[in-house]
Amino acid sequence: MSTLKDFLEHKAYLMRVNSLLMTTQAGSGNPTSALSAAELVSCLFFHTMRYDPKNPNNPNNDRFIMSKPQATVLVYAAWKEAGVLTQDQLMGYRQFDSVLEAHPTRRFDRSEPATGSIGVGLSVGAGMAISAKMDHRDFYTYVMFGDSELAEGSMWEAVEIAAYYKLNNLVAILDCNGLGKSTATMHGRHADRYEAEFQSFGWRTIVIDGHDMQEVMTALDKAKQPHEAPTVIIAKTFKGYGVERVENKEGFHGFVFSKKELETILPEMESRFAAAAHFDASTFSWVPTIPQATTQNSVCNEVELAVPHYKMGEQVATGKAYGQALRAAGVACASVVVLDAEVKNATYTEIFEEKFPERFIQSFVAEQNMVSMAVGLERRGKIPFAATFGAFLVRAHDQIRMAAVGSSTIRVCGSHAGVSIGQDGPSQMGLEDIGMMRAIPDCVVLYPSDAISTYRLVQQMVNYNKGISYLRTTLMTTPVIYDVNEQFPIGGCKVVRQSQQDKVCIIGAGVTLHQALEAYAQLQECGIAVTVIDLYCIQPLDAVTIIQAANAAGDKLITVEDHYLQGGLGEAVVYALRNTAIIIQCLAVTQLPRSGSPERLMAWAEIDAAAIVKKVKEMI
Repeated sequence: MSTLKDFLEHKAYLMRVNSLLMTTQAGSGNPTSALSAAELVSCLFFHTMRYDPKNPNNPNNDRFIMSKPQATVLVYAAWKEAGVLTQDQLMGYRQFDSVLEAHPTRRFDRSEPATGSIGVGLSVGAGMAISAKMDHRDFYTYVMFGDSELAEGSMWEAVEIAAYYKLNNLVAILDCNGLGKSTATMHGRHADRYEAEFQSFGWRTIVIDGHDMQEVMTALDKAKQPHEAPTVIIAKTFKGYGVERVENKEGFHGFVFSKKELETILPEMESRFAAAAHFDASTFSWVPTIPQATTQNSVCNEVELAVPHYKMGEQVATGKAYGQALRAAGVACASVVVLDAEVKNATYTEIFEEKFPERFIQSFVAEQNMVSMAVGLERRGKIPFAATFGAFLVRAHDQIRMAAVGSSTIRVCGSHAGVSIGQDGPSQMGLEDIGMMRAIPDCVVLYPSDAISTYRLVQQMVNYNKGISYLRTTLMTTPVIYDVNEQFPIGGCKVVRQSQQDKVCIIGAGVTLHQALEAYAQLQECGIAVTVIDLYCIQPLDAVTIIQAANAAGDKLITVEDHYLQGGLGEAVVYALRNTAIIIQCLAVTQLPRSGSPERLMAWAEIDAAAIVKKVKEMI
């Protein structure tokens, strides 16, 4: 009589075969990485997980993240066995018109995050597990990763945060096959070493033979038994398992068999797994365990924040206004959550935490993990804002990049931008962040100059769902220059000073807008009229307004920014105006700064009012 174990072994066999067929058809891929995990994925999909194969949006579905992306072909094969994909669709793997990409992306709607860069999956899973606890949902999040991946520091950030938050709804599965891309992994197949490491972080550990289906079933069942900590199943496996000529051998990562080789390999595999290969599927009926489809969390559309109470001329740091805007966003929409990398009293996210402690996630000094946790929260319907110093976000650039690859819509804030932070010195000054974020596809880059623009741009971020959005805030206070009802649409800019006699157009943003306004006043005393533009949205850029203003100001333009020249506001403007006759001069930070007062540093960098006045006089 057929048993569940027989059925699962049959599915594992079919998934192995298709992993070989798909990669051979594509002429590229990583079949050996998939072969080691077939029993694990088979048991997850056809025994352990509760999910509706026809409805990936059921909010109570268990979730699976393949964090070792080289084995994604195995996941596609599993979805074929679950009735979601056809054999013809599998054979389109890695082709331009197929949604089955080499590494998972959201083009295939059963994929969760993009994990092509290893080290992000467990963090995303932690974000999903936190979301489940926030919403009082009982779904589990399963994350499979390889032993090579555990060399990534971001993995251990995720391990520690999951234990700290007691994420007992998170199950990690380590495919411990001992081989990486080019060499053996750090600990090889010494599962006891990984077990000791995870236990030291407070995880429950289960060590198994990853090719023994009964052990796999028992371990995954045990992982769902009540416990206060996350669970990791350490599965000892062999890379390339099932193909004798490559099994447990170095040098075959990314190795694809020819069609001629498969003529021998497939019969050998059929003989080796004879019972699984010849299993009579008609003797066993699999029905997925579909969780009750309760209502989705409420969706916030066109969120409106309450009118702020700032007064014209009031001195407010844009960073503080960010925290106040977050609080207002939290009032307006219950889906807004905030993550902070242990600088909440500097980014002012503590203002949100005071009002909504249950929606605030202290991520500690682990920026990479914070960003990927935000991705997990966003995948489960949250509107996450993640904040730290702009300088420290550089460390998480890969996670931000992968969030974009996965079509995530996380919101990111980088505080303490530029030399204007003063005495803390160059290690704390965000001077590369605009360039970093401008390079992200579909990323909106915002740089407010006062409390009103900050507040309104946070509202824009809440409602922006086409990609990542980034807000740059500054430490020093700046005066409120806009009316409380002023609006700041994405892709716009503000012409704040203009006359018919203007000789030059000056573009600033953030603190340099105020330097430009001071230069405007000084130039007026000299009888020189200039246009001043607040480029609060650096990407997408309002080239039309800038060109019109520059044309009206004698085709002369100056950009001024508290950022390195490379990748910054000035370069964005120069590129947008590259085919015009407009003469452009860029004032920016061009040398490594040092500690000093904000005023001294801006003068040294030649981005203050005096430098602007000097440049205007040179140009006319």
